[in-house]
Amino acid sequence: MSDADTQEAIKKAVTENDVVLFMKGTPTFPQCGFSSVVARVLDHVGVEYAAVNVLEDHAVREGVKAYSDWPTIPQLYVKGEFVGGCDIVKEMFEAGELQQLMKDKGLVEA
Repeated sequence: MSDADTQEAIKKAVTENDVVLFMKGTPTFPQCGFSSVVARVLDHVGVEYAAVNVLEDHAVREGVKAYSDWPTIPQLYVKGEFVGGCDIVKEMFEAGELQQLMKDKGLVEA
């Protein structure tokens, strides 16, 4: 897959899913602690999300970093917009901002 194809696949995942998490592993079997934290936070908030295991495709693993201009994984997108990585998602959750974002976007019950 070319870089352009990879970027298009990432764009498609981000735009076709209301919430998408690029992570190492899967929500049921995360392969890194940071990915695990974000998946657990999303589960706690009660939002449905698509998960992309970047360990299955090196091009996607590197491509998503270029797509967001963010150097680390996991990466969370909501309604096509990059939200952040583990630290940002955790801080937003602890402040109630992540829950409010999901409500504002119509993704969880108000």
